Amino acid sequence: MIDHAPPSLARYTFCAAAALGSLWTQSAIAAMPPAADWNFQVTLDGSPIGEHRFHLLAPAEHERTLISEARFTVKLLGIVVYRYRHDAHETWRNGCLETITAETQDDGKLNKVDLRFPTPASPSVAAAGTGCTLSFAYWNPAIRTQAQLLNAQTGKAETVQVNRQDDGTVEVRGQAVPASLWRIGGLTHPIDLWYAADGAWIGLDSTVGNGRKLSYRLK
Repeated sequence: MIDHAPPSLARYTFCAAAALGSLWTQSAIAAMPPAADWNFQVTLDGSPIGEHRFHLLAPAEHERTLISEARFTVKLLGIVVYRYRHDAHETWRNGCLETITAETQDDGKLNKVDLRFPTPASPSVAAAGTGCTLSFAYWNPAIRTQAQLLNAQTGKAETVQVNRQDDGTVEVRGQAVPASLWRIGGLTHPIDLWYAADGAWIGLDSTVGNGRKLSYRLK
């Protein structure tokens, strides 16, 4: 999603880890979203290619654990031409990414990430502007104010620009839902994120290699 890093669909240049990534910022937002689940159907040019699931746990008020699982299979004339598998586990404390472990199989190429980052001692310290790491955590509104995000697939930071775009509607579960649109630019393939009126993340779009459109929609 592009989850955690810019998408990398092999020849289609798609990386589901983009949604996870990570960023250093001068001011962390300590308030974290509540526990939730997101189960997205993923399509390429309108054709289903798999799913990407996110499970956010809240073991304590200022702690969060995210489990992300992506499975994609692209076929051409009934023949499998690309497979993608991504599993990531993130822990957050006081609004900052604390640890991330991830394993990605990108069309047969294996890549692993295992990183730990310093976190503020308390939410008040985070709010005061202590350095903090965040990921391409699309579910976390805090990423909208960031200038750098860490790619969960590669473990490297990506320089980004996140800006509000014109609002619109997104079809979710067969219904057109009014939504705000935010774009993560500065990447080879910009990522468009859709949020409902209550702030819930409901969709994602990106143009990947060869001009193909990758989309996430809640199931």
